[in-house]
Amino acid sequence: MINMCAMHFASESDSMHAKESAENFPVALRLLPAGIRNDLHALYSVARTIDDLGDEAPGNRVAALTEFRDDMRLIWAGETPFNPVLRALVPTVRAHNLHPEPFERLVEANLVDQRVTRYGTYEDLIGYCHFSADPIGHLVLAVFDAASPARIELSDRVCRALQLLEHWQDVAEDRAAGRVYLPLEDLERFDVAESELDRPFASAALRQLMRFEIERAAALLESGAALVGHLRGWARVAVAGYVAGGRATAHALRRSNGDVLAAKTSPSRGRTAASAARLLIAPPRSKSERGGV
Repeated sequence: MINMCAMHFASESDSMHAKESAENFPVALRLLPAGIRNDLHALYSVARTIDDLGDEAPGNRVAALTEFRDDMRLIWAGETPFNPVLRALVPTVRAHNLHPEPFERLVEANLVDQRVTRYGTYEDLIGYCHFSADPIGHLVLAVFDAASPARIELSDRVCRALQLLEHWQDVAEDRAAGRVYLPLEDLERFDVAESELDRPFASAALRQLMRFEIERAAALLESGAALVGHLRGWARVAVAGYVAGGRATAHALRRSNGDVLAAKTSPSRGRTAASAARLLIAPPRSKSERGGV
């Protein structure tokens, strides 16, 4: 749920918290007990650092990511890592018996970004989300001791949707960095040339494509929103915040009428809060809970 360079977190905490305020991850943090907030901040900081190493680190980013991964592996070897962000993660790993695999996948997603800049199909893009998005939900559920196969399946849908919505917010930014997350099959289907992503305003064809992608991501989000009703206590509050943030982002993207190049779309905090409240009061039900229709 972090879809999305802080190699020295201890000395750059103000910058890190500023980044948190701009993403879906911290929506519910303000309401949570301090201990849980600290655990989620520790997860966020590591995920954010991995992303920044993959996006912003000077020099050889593969080497930087590999070095960070090697340092991270010391946690599960019973040793103390060197990076302050990783040292701050150690108590959370120990308290919740977190497995290294989700963290490894986050690093792998950023390694993939160094060699893959296009995705042929929507299925290929979802395969990338298996590494870049799914692990965040798995870690959040683990922190709340709330993981189960059914919840993980719903969480994957939510996290993938949040990742896709973030990509659709950042089409111009990603293009400037040399990456295009819009599936090539969709560009072809809607007769959109990649060069159109360099313009200050979206063409009619690109707006049509983006409306399609936004609605597909929003539908994926709603297919996983029943996760809120599967949870109790603070886990329910936190996940309602994430889903609400995704809904507010989808709404902001819809308001752009598909012109994601003209201006950065930002979700409304008021809409996010209102959506979270509705989710907590009356969470949606999955198809199986509605009788399989």
